[in-house]
Amino acid sequence: MEINRIWEMPNSKTFKIRCIKKLIKKHLPEHGLVVDPFANECSIKEIITTQKYVSNDLSPDYPTDFHLEAQDFMKKICVEGARLVLYDPPYSGRQVSECYKKLGRTVNMEDTNSGYWVKFKKEISRILPIGCKVISFGWSSNGVGKKYGFEIEEILLVAHGGGHYDTICTVEKKVRDICPECLEEVTDEPLWESSYICPFCSIEQKTTQFALHENTGVKE
Repeated sequence: MEINRIWEMPNSKTFKIRCIKKLIKKHLPEHGLVVDPFANECSIKEIITTQKYVSNDLSPDYPTDFHLEAQDFMKKICVEGARLVLYDPPYSGRQVSECYKKLGRTVNMEDTNSGYWVKFKKEISRILPIGCKVISFGWSSNGVGKKYGFEIEEILLVAHGGGHYDTICTVEKKVRDICPECLEEVTDEPLWESSYICPFCSIEQKTTQFALHENTGVKE
């Protein structure tokens, strides 16, 4: 595992921080779909070249492809349809609350408790095939985690000085599939079947692979 620490000025627009943009560029796949469910200003789009990029932000003020709840957006991505996920959600329950209130939305317990993020991590695992990566941003290096089939490759600590928390960037690669019984039901037509050992129940499971929608990995 590679661990580095760099000082940068703080910026609420995470991907405008120079060393973070450099980290993302380093781990971009050569081809395939890059999924950005909390895209904000889509500032990462300028480094996208041979890849396809799909973006989402709940606020209609930002120039994203979709303006959906992040989980609803993730459900539009086909099984194993992505090659990189950029996971930069609100870093705390308070930030979630502030985002919703700015949009005139009601915040409830489900939006701020850990169960919401558990479901989101399952979605990340669902849309990434083995060998592909997720980069998580926040105040901890937990990332998506081994429980969902991921292994940490690199951690970048971005210090901002003063009373600011570090921005912690965690790069993980998917190294195994998780049990389909642990994910929500998928209704696409299967192409083939394979099997693996589920890290949740330690039992060999059958899984079904699916076609990408029109070679983009995104459902209409």
